[in-house]
Amino acid sequence: MMAEADPYRVLGVGNNASDAEIKRAFRKKARQFHPDRNPDDAGAEAKFKQVQAAHEKIGTPEARREYDQQQQMANMFGGGMRGGNFGGMGGGFEDVIGQMFSGGMGGGRGGSPFAGSRNRTNQQRPARPKGSDIRVSLDVTVAEAERGGTFSFTFKRLKPNPLGTMEPKSVTMKTTLEAGVKHGTIKRLKGQGHDHPEGDAGDVLLTIRIDAGEGRYWDGDTLVQEVQTTFSTLMLGGKVKVKLPSGKEGLLTVPPNTRVGDRRRMSKAGIHGGDLDLEFVLLEVDELTDEQRIALQKLAKTGL
Repeated sequence: MMAEADPYRVLGVGNNASDAEIKRAFRKKARQFHPDRNPDDAGAEAKFKQVQAAHEKIGTPEARREYDQQQQMANMFGGGMRGGNFGGMGGGFEDVIGQMFSGGMGGGRGGSPFAGSRNRTNQQRPARPKGSDIRVSLDVTVAEAERGGTFSFTFKRLKPNPLGTMEPKSVTMKTTLEAGVKHGTIKRLKGQGHDHPEGDAGDVLLTIRIDAGEGRYWDGDTLVQEVQTTFSTLMLGGKVKVKLPSGKEGLLTVPPNTRVGDRRRMSKAGIHGGDLDLEFVLLEVDELTDEQRIALQKLAKTGL
């Protein structure tokens, strides 16, 4: 069976991308591979369907939150839950639930997760067990990151129910961010992770994601801004207008024979005084003029 495509890879974004960045990436990919722009192109049609499928998985905050937590669960269980959901654990759940708890569950494989340590004899008392941590993300705008404040976020947490089994519950929490918080900052909220039936709850690891805005994205901790450049300028050199995150505008020199994907770093020109990488991308043209078409046809005859 063919493995499911990673929706983040399909859309060309990192898993730390903001929800708004994912929406922009989807629009760009959908436009690129849309059947109307690629008639009779089976390859483009297949990619368009793949892009749509990726959008269904992570295109909305709710769907993405569900997908990300399913992947966390699947990784804990060695892939046994891939493509499922929290509500479908049933039967085999007790066989694997112990993997979620760092202190062990007692009772052995296949036993009840609530069997406890009463079966242990002549053994040193182990450290108090702890439930698994939960990774959650919070998206904020540049302005919100600048001023800080209190923000809400929602996630699913495993808690014991009256029947004595673990059940996912939707939880909404609030957290306070300091003014000037940086993209990728991780806050540890102790005791807010998955419950352990015989011990303490795990923690929530909250990652702060700053939406950098249209035409910008994060490459790890580095802010990257796309600079749309014509093919002739890339090959021959020239200047292009650039508007920085601060709002300042200026002309950027493009050396001859610049390649798509080449970058220029500007120190302290990013968000909160961080560095900014300017990445050259090819200017997208929706429709060629007759003059442009003729010029390209002549250029093609030269081997370019």
